Amino acid sequence: MGQMDGDPELEAFATRMFDLARAGDTEALRAYVEAGVPVNLSNSKGDTLLMLAAYHGHAETVRMLVASGADPDRANDRGQTPLAGAVFKKESDVVRALPEAGADPRAGTPSALDTARMVENDQFIQWFT
Repeated sequence: MGQMDGDPELEAFATRMFDLARAGDTEALRAYVEAGVPVNLSNSKGDTLLMLAAYHGHAETVRMLVASGADPDRANDRGQTPLAGAVFKKESDVVRALPEAGADPRAGTPSALDTARMVENDQFIQWFT
């Protein structure tokens, strides 16, 4: 967030955006993005709106954010991509939606493919190879 640090109103607004992504409130989030909220807005850990929507299993929100220009391979501060987060949480709909939207299963550390191998999810491994 950088430039928002110290402004309680902006921080509260950004927190609301992240809460909408976590909750999968696609239409409210779409309205804010269309009104100018940066689609790749990230929190203090580097998690984008897309990462939070993916990690919490909201495929429709994920599709909307990517269609609005969100970077499907943008990693957080720990090197994790939205796709790897969805694999870890076993969110099949999101794991399907992200590669369809251009996400690379080999991006990030560990990558979604490596994560699928770690959690021994043969279905996801098959989808990625």
